[in-house]
Amino acid sequence: MAEGLVLRGTMRAHTDQVTAIAAPIDNSEMIVSSSRDKSIILWHLTKDEKSYGVPRRRLTGHSHFVQDVVLSSDGQFALSGSWDGELRLWDLATGFSARRFVGHTKDVLSVAFSIDNRQIVSASRDRTIKLWNTLGECKYTIQDGDAHSDWVSCVRFSPNTLQPTIVSASWDRTVKVWNLTNCKLRATLTGHSGYVNTVAVSPDGSLCASGGKDGVILLWDLAEGKRLYSLDAGAVIHALCFSPNRYWLCAATENSIKIWDLESKSIVEDLRVDLKAEAEKSDGAAATTGIKIKVLSTFLSVNSVSFLALFPVQVNDDLMLYVSVIEDL
Repeated sequence: MAEGLVLRGTMRAHTDQVTAIAAPIDNSEMIVSSSRDKSIILWHLTKDEKSYGVPRRRLTGHSHFVQDVVLSSDGQFALSGSWDGELRLWDLATGFSARRFVGHTKDVLSVAFSIDNRQIVSASRDRTIKLWNTLGECKYTIQDGDAHSDWVSCVRFSPNTLQPTIVSASWDRTVKVWNLTNCKLRATLTGHSGYVNTVAVSPDGSLCASGGKDGVILLWDLAEGKRLYSLDAGAVIHALCFSPNRYWLCAATENSIKIWDLESKSIVEDLRVDLKAEAEKSDGAAATTGIKIKVLSTFLSVNSVSFLALFPVQVNDDLMLYVSVIEDL
């Protein structure tokens, strides 16, 4: 990839580790982020060199760390999951919590909207997956039997409406594929030698990628439930994301952001941030202005802004979140 990744700006407002970022699919000038400071921030993207975005609203209500946040496809609502065991649905126009989802007995680690925004799924340290409607009613709980035997770390809907499925990842070292219509198990995907942190589904719903402790990305055929091949990231994998319009996959690890061309199975970008240099360049600003979100961009998409990957790191007590962005430059 000749263009390379370019640092576009820095955003500051959170006062503790940033845990997740979500961007709208319509290229509107906003993103949302969640943090261990118990808040969600709605950002307006100015794309200014000195401040890529400014906080427009701070959404509060959770009583513990906010672990995950996602946006509805129309960009009108945000959905968050917290260590307080609850999900919250936020009206971004008003900044108010429109709905609380109560039912998990331990920390909520992952949340997702269905493609039509009518259903919500959540994963928790209580080892369950819950399927909800937007009224806050739990329609089904996946537990016991075929359920995961350890923390459920990540959950995603497949965008394939012809074969509606939920995909989950767990610390029990497995990925499971569930039939959305009845929440019955379709397949258990095994092959990881350590806990699985994250799972991503390709834009057409045909592929699934999983990664975690063992530093290996496994690619799966969702329809067949078969492993296709593996990619070695060389470090613990925290996040995975498919490019929306190219056959590329991005992985965020403990020490780099890697982008693979899945056709050639070759790395087209390996961004290794010099954390010490970045900390020195910050000139101590983070100590007074809060946690930093670094925004990097590359030619991966035509008309969308979408966050590729994220990983929190710590340098001299300065917690930072580095984010790689898909953006039309």
